[in-house]
Amino acid sequence: MIDHIVLVKFGESTTQEQLQEVVSRYKALKGELEGVVDIQAGINFSEKNQGYQILLSVRFENKAALEAYGPHPKHQAVAAFIREVGRLDSIVMDIEI
Repeated sequence: MIDHIVLVKFGESTTQEQLQEVVSRYKALKGELEGVVDIQAGINFSEKNQGYQILLSVRFENKAALEAYGPHPKHQAVAAFIREVGRLDSIVMDIEI
């Protein structure tokens, strides 16, 4: 299995409502993409976040599912929304478990 973890930092103009919409749209991908075992997403509440407000996590059956996920139109639609509402930076990690 593969865990794909993304931390996202947004600009000051991004609202809490927009952050929640990012989380909702990301979670809605569950069941829409082949090879996805689980999806988690949430807004950070820790003070130790270095400015990153959202965590997005997907567990895939295998590396092939991860590779298919990136260009998938439904994933790309969520990624476009994230950019639209003010994404400044992100950190991505992929691990095999």
